[in-house]
Amino acid sequence: MRRADRHLRANLLVLAWLAAAAVVAVAHRALPDAGWLMVHLLLLGGVSTAILVWSQHFADTLLRRPAGPRALAVRLGVHTAGTLLVVGGVVAGSTPAVVAGAVGVAGAAVAQTVGIVRQRRGALPGRFLHLVRYYLVAGVLLVPGVACGVVLARLEPGPQGYARWYVAHLALTLLGWVAVTVAGTLAVLWPTVLHARIVAGAERDARRALPLLAAGPVLIALAAAVDLRPVVAVGAAVGLVGTGLVARVLVQQARTAPPRTFAAWSLAASVAWWAGTTAAFAAVVVAAGSWAEAVPRLTGLVPALVVGFAAQVLGGALSALLPVVLGGGPAVSRRTAAELDRSAVLRCVLLNGALLVFVTPAPSVVRVGVSLLGLAAAGWFLVLAVRAVRASRDRGAATAAATPPAPPTPAAPPAPPAPEPPAVVRARHRGAATAGVGALLLVVALGVAADPTAAGLTGPVAGAGADVGATGRTTTVAVEAREMTFVPSRIEVPAGDRLVLEVTNTDGTVHDLVLDGGATSGRLAPGGRAVVDVGVVGADLAGWCSVAGHRLMGMTLDVVVTGAPPAGDAPAGAAPGGDGTAAAPDDHAGMHHGEDGTAAAPDAAALVDPVATPDAGFEARDAALPPVGPGTTHRVTLAVTETVQEVAPGVTRTAWTFGGTAPGPVLHGRVGDTFVITLVNDGTIGHSIDFHAGALAPDDVMRTIPPGETLTYTFTAERSGVWMYHCSTMPMSLHIANGMTGAVVIDPPGLPEVDREYVLVQQELYLGAQGGPADEAEVAAQQPDLLAFNGYAWQYRDRPLEAAVGERVRVWVLDAGPNRASSFHVVGGQFDTVFREGDWVLRDGGSTGTGGAQVLALQPAEGGFVELTFPEAGTYPFVSHVMGDAERGAQGRFAVTP
Repeated sequence: MRRADRHLRANLLVLAWLAAAAVVAVAHRALPDAGWLMVHLLLLGGVSTAILVWSQHFADTLLRRPAGPRALAVRLGVHTAGTLLVVGGVVAGSTPAVVAGAVGVAGAAVAQTVGIVRQRRGALPGRFLHLVRYYLVAGVLLVPGVACGVVLARLEPGPQGYARWYVAHLALTLLGWVAVTVAGTLAVLWPTVLHARIVAGAERDARRALPLLAAGPVLIALAAAVDLRPVVAVGAAVGLVGTGLVARVLVQQARTAPPRTFAAWSLAASVAWWAGTTAAFAAVVVAAGSWAEAVPRLTGLVPALVVGFAAQVLGGALSALLPVVLGGGPAVSRRTAAELDRSAVLRCVLLNGALLVFVTPAPSVVRVGVSLLGLAAAGWFLVLAVRAVRASRDRGAATAAATPPAPPTPAAPPAPPAPEPPAVVRARHRGAATAGVGALLLVVALGVAADPTAAGLTGPVAGAGADVGATGRTTTVAVEAREMTFVPSRIEVPAGDRLVLEVTNTDGTVHDLVLDGGATSGRLAPGGRAVVDVGVVGADLAGWCSVAGHRLMGMTLDVVVTGAPPAGDAPAGAAPGGDGTAAAPDDHAGMHHGEDGTAAAPDAAALVDPVATPDAGFEARDAALPPVGPGTTHRVTLAVTETVQEVAPGVTRTAWTFGGTAPGPVLHGRVGDTFVITLVNDGTIGHSIDFHAGALAPDDVMRTIPPGETLTYTFTAERSGVWMYHCSTMPMSLHIANGMTGAVVIDPPGLPEVDREYVLVQQELYLGAQGGPADEAEVAAQQPDLLAFNGYAWQYRDRPLEAAVGERVRVWVLDAGPNRASSFHVVGGQFDTVFREGDWVLRDGGSTGTGGAQVLALQPAEGGFVELTFPEAGTYPFVSHVMGDAERGAQGRFAVTP
């Protein structure tokens, strides 16, 4: 097989990994561990395979002593098998597979390192022979990086230990294995892409950069090992000096031959992301209060490192090298190069612009939109690569048919395309760049329109001081949102002054500031800042955080005007009250006003009709207990969403959900099983999760994460029962009442099988505006409007659960609260078995053999199950025997057939 054909097959393997990563990115909502899969299919699969292929290619070129093709093929086979084992092992929860795969991945890199060392011993002298050392150093750095990855994937250390392993893993793999290889390759590849000679000084800078680039990630890993976070900054600074030397050579080269192709622009952008993320990496770790606190912030940097740096350098390199690999002569090479260079400016602008918006604290809807745009730009390369391969094969076949075969000759880099007039080129590039920026702005605008509150588009309060003469002075006050309070919480301002508030969110969750009349900061992520121009102030103003529940917890601010007119002097245009003061506008009966000052909406509670029935197409939630999944490790992704949900016929609310349903999905396992939960916050405010089924320190895994972030919560179910999980972000009662709860069923050892097994989660519904979230005041007063089993009042009254005479039926019940007790009862039935809070209250008739029970009594967050058989066919209602709650929806029926 020709060398070009071998390289083509190897690069098709790279493209296959990239395609797999793209598929996961598109379908990530339906896949477990989708974020981990995307990163590792791209880096461990695509990027690492490309490193093995092209580092060997450049080593052969620099040493002028080609290695045998069989060795590389074997290494690629071992690496591919190892990667598949790692990916499959993580998804399936198999530690032996992960370890075996990691050994294969590390072994392939070590074998390549040893092979290049042997090549080097007999190599001829050369000017750039020293560049081979980059590949040797990179291979050595990968081995401990892989070891750190194994620990992270399977050994599950505690929060602080996990964070330190995580930092070391990122440093050794991305800043070590990938970055060092890239630096060595760019010394030769960059001038090739620019079709220029290597500039003077490049050799010197390349020699100086290597020890710095190698020392940087090693220092960071050592800092993590010995628990010295400040040393991370030292390691990053050392690495940045090496990166600077690499960048200096690239800039000098670009001055002699400006970049004009997609390959050149991508490589240049990747180096910028490499330098920027290295600096941000150090800043995040050092500024964090602990290693564990740094992890979620570093997770936010991963897209910049993986896509901005690694994926973009891979795309640029392949765009330059594929025409060489495909061969076919100068004409074919120019054609394939032109194919890969299609819409170069547009693709670069879309990808880098989308990534830049994504890593900023933009509203979550905006981030989703730009991520799709960036994914489309990245996937565009795969389409063009396939077109380039087909074009080269078609042209090569045509040439072979038209001319007699000739001895193969080495393919040379494609010649630059025929030059266009500079004015034409600049105009074309400007047009493409404008189109890319326009597309980004359109997506951002649509995202802001979908969530205007998060963007803070409200201007100053008009007329706040219309009855007071303006003084011409401005009062500026710095306000911090901190620990569920505003500091200061009271501001005095002279009447007639213009008030400007500089709001900073120093808390760990999303906040905003809304003032009477509508002035708002918009939603602020942790660390976010905004300036609120209130305007001229002539009367007292109230301010509050409009994030659900925060006002209830005391996040209020008072603006007090000094030197204002007496209270009896009503502002112009206001109707006086009976005591001479300005009368406040009356709320419309049965209407709710939004916390952020939005218009009134119908009261959902006024729409409740206990005798109404759902539409004919209504499907009740399946109450059957799902089976236990395969294996002993269960991986689940729970995406937090804000979903409009019908909770009774014609009555809707905006529920905060785990996995799109309220209550969330039922998880089922056995004692000793491990659950790996990935929480993805796709909401607009901060959320968290707390699993009662596992015992572990809450500091890290139960922390509140802002919109757009993820966390991994791992626990082992060591005790049986039906356990509650819920959002633990304050005010917890509101988050639970608004739907953020669910059940985990852990079977007691030896639990006998039954004919039918159901799960019922009792919830209280505190209705606010129709289609809106829960009413905070009702939650605080513990006055629910409805109660429901599995999220919809009366649903099993109208869509009964099924059973047959003589069948043994087990019903698991969880009282998710947040406030009221439950007393589960089946009308016409008797329980011969009762299991409550992890123990048997009654089993097989108890000690007498004839004992029975009529209710399963549960306090909020308690759970258990009952078992019964139905003696004859008929309809058997089930209720909470707190009868007022049954009448408000906590009821259903069993339809028992003969």
